[in-house]
Amino acid sequence: MERFKVVQNTQISFKFYQEDLAYIHDVGFSDYALKSTSGILAILQKYQIPKGLIVELGCGSGLSAQEFIKASYQVWGVDISEEMINIAKTRVQDAEFVVSSVFDVEIPPCHAAIAIGECFNYLFDEVPNVETLGIESLKTLFHRVYDALIGGGVFIFDIAEPGQVKPGTTVKGFTEGEDWIVLFEKEENQDILTRHITTFRKLGEDYRRHDEVHLQRLYKGTEIAEILRQIGFEVEISDRYDSFKLPLAHIAFIAHKKL
Repeated sequence: MERFKVVQNTQISFKFYQEDLAYIHDVGFSDYALKSTSGILAILQKYQIPKGLIVELGCGSGLSAQEFIKASYQVWGVDISEEMINIAKTRVQDAEFVVSSVFDVEIPPCHAAIAIGECFNYLFDEVPNVETLGIESLKTLFHRVYDALIGGGVFIFDIAEPGQVKPGTTVKGFTEGEDWIVLFEKEENQDILTRHITTFRKLGEDYRRHDEVHLQRLYKGTEIAEILRQIGFEVEISDRYDSFKLPLAHIAFIAHKKL
């Protein structure tokens, strides 16, 4: 790692994927989105959905949207990060993108709804109430997705389950690229995962530091599957998107709305 001078130290933020982390996530962590997308395209063919509108909830920087467009689908994407949406709009000009929370946005009628990368686990409050936040918002969102899907449509997404970090421990690590470094600490307590993320992005000869804190509610797959079934979905649970196996303690759902 080269020696560097920090030119700016920002305050910790509870906003998600601001400018530097959005850039780093896009250039340094694209594999998850791209490999997931390849598997999801195979699933769409299995359910005989060769074309139509895909709604992507938590669309990020448009990496997956670009692949869906190449496969002749239409894409409407939403993400809470304005910086991610700015990258997506530049990358994929044939798709429509909006900045909003997936829990608030009006979902257009669609053939498929997709959410890659545990986006439903995120909590948008600085001090979450474990008893009331998370699950009720998901139930409401799942109902809205069901209503937006045409008959025969599918809802494909993944979540993070408990077991990300051994209780009472903290996991630390870092990754570096050509012009960036990201350090993280994560711990799990009462089904809440807390990630402390520090980024250093090279600007000219110096590096800019930024800190974010991400809070996630961790859900058991059986709990989510039961909610989906109660709404009316036929549900398949998997540890992979087609041939792409998800990381430890992550699970995928393929929820089918019957004709």
